[in-house]
Amino acid sequence: MAQSQPFIWHSLNMFRKLVCALPHEKAVALGGALGSLVARFSVRKVSEAQERCAKILGVPRERAREIVLGSYNHFGRAAAEFARMPVMADKMDSLVSSSGHEYIVEAVESKRGAILATAHIGNWEYAACWLAHQGLPINSLGTDQRDDRITELIKELRRAGGSKALGKANDLRAMMKALQNGEIIAVPVDQDAKRAGVVSPFLGSPASTPVGPAKLAAKLGCDVIPGICVRRPDGITFEMKFYPPMKGRNGEPFGKDIQASTDDLNAVISEGIRAYPDQWMWMYPRWESVERGTFDDCWD
Repeated sequence: MAQSQPFIWHSLNMFRKLVCALPHEKAVALGGALGSLVARFSVRKVSEAQERCAKILGVPRERAREIVLGSYNHFGRAAAEFARMPVMADKMDSLVSSSGHEYIVEAVESKRGAILATAHIGNWEYAACWLAHQGLPINSLGTDQRDDRITELIKELRRAGGSKALGKANDLRAMMKALQNGEIIAVPVDQDAKRAGVVSPFLGSPASTPVGPAKLAAKLGCDVIPGICVRRPDGITFEMKFYPPMKGRNGEPFGKDIQASTDDLNAVISEGIRAYPDQWMWMYPRWESVERGTFDDCWD
């Protein structure tokens, strides 16, 4: 077992024990404060994120800095909320309300299965937990961390919330099986897919985007339903917003045209991020592979 990050592992354990011992609102506030503290000591990362945000959103640098610092605070809060999943899982109905959930229910009841196309915005872990506590079969994809103990901790917290830990995003066999069983898979589409993706506008700028949702929809006929779980102004509760299932252009099934389907899905997710920019991860280099010229030979 790889255990290459002992400091991070022990820090996470201390953080988890502390926030689980505190009342919920104090624990979340502490997470936010720690997130803001990380920003203060991450001068280069914050500066890079600020420039990225200003360029992509077309906002003044001062406004971009506000958004980025808000994002650090938000993700500190989200980390505390995730760490408290075993404590709060049975209280999801008091923390999360929804709109459009009939789309996801209909997809499950019809046995078509559904891909919940989402992003790292708000609290996507709460979204999965809320769905599980509505009695819906939700699967969460994972990424192996450098330290296997951290990978297992993430799986443990997701299971505590009622999600099934499906495995890696490239495990197509497991994904297909879940969808064929009429289940839901939560798939983030805001990761740089590098050579495995297609170049598609994300927040208006070209980015390598995963093609899994479009390909699986084309192959299996499952629904692709965009959704985001965003923090309300009170800082504690969330709204889970489901959008109508994606449709193909000109009457075609969604996914038949991979490029057009990916473009249209990105447009919906981008709309959500623009509405709540300080809840998205500007510290992540979403457009990096395109900016570095990974796809230049495709356009020669």
